[in-house]
Parts: sequence; structure tokens; C-alpha cells
Amino acid sequence: MPAATDTAIISLDLFAMLSGMLGGLAFLLYGMERLSESLKQMAGDRMRRILLRLAGNRWMGVLTGASVTALIQSSTVTTVLLVGFMAAGVMTLPQALWVILGADIGTTVTAQLIAFNITRYGLFLVAAGFAVTFILRTNGLRMYGACLMGVGLVFTGWI
Repeated sequence: MPAATDTAIISLDLFAMLSGMLGGLAFLLYGMERLSESLKQMAGDRMRRILLRLAGNRWMGVLTGASVTALIQSSTVTTVLLVGFMAAGVMTLPQALWVILGADIGTTVTAQLIAFNITRYGLFLVAAGFAVTFILRTNGLRMYGACLMGVGLVFTGWI
């Protein structure tokens, strides 16, 4: 018959696993939302020109999707951003489809980045993004800080 302490240890481990999983999921989803919202706010004419150059033809779209997904470690975040860009009228559906194909390719690169343990920089990115967002007065620079914080939260959610 197991002792009472064995049951407490088992339930503690289950609590730690569930809280870690749910907390990581919350960081990931909140980071995706912050990143998406700040990019949508920055999406002006300049952003439209940059996206047209990066996703103007199919091969550049695939390369852009693979690069962005490898950088932010989530094809889901890339897809959420693309949907936001399409909703804001910054991108067209054909452009977004090629970038999504690249995001699928970038997912395979993500596994390698995780093997390199790049996620250890997540909290640093959150802190740097927070500092930029709340210290600087320029609204444009604050949006870059929000993007940086969103990427850091996504990295932190992967830990």
C-alpha cells in the first residue's frame, strides 16, 4: 500500500505539469496576439511596400515564410500574422498562400533552432520589448518593442 507522501508527490507532479503546460500555452497565445496586433498597427504604406517586395513573387514568398517561421518558431504565428495582414488589406490571398507554404517549410527549420536552444533568449526579448514599449515616447518605436515582446513571449511559451 502506497504511503500518503507518495500520493502527494504524484499529485504535485501532475499539478506542476498542468500548470507548466497551461502557463506555456498562455504565454504562446498572448505572445502571438501581441505580435499580431503590433504588426497590424505598424502596417502602413511602408509595411505594405515591404510586404509586396517580400511576397511579390512565389519564390520570395516561400523564402519569406520559411525565414519568418524559423525565426519566430511557429508556423501558427506566421499564419495568424498573414490573416491579420489580409484583414488589414496589406496582403492578397495569393501572396499569403505562398508565404504559408514557406511557413510549412520553415517548421522543419524550427526543430533545428529548438535543438540549438534559442528559446533561452525568450525572457531577454520580453524584457527588452517591455523596456522599449514603456520607456520610449515615439509610437512607432513602441510598436517595435511590442513586436519584440511578442516574439519573446512566443519563445518563452516554447520553453
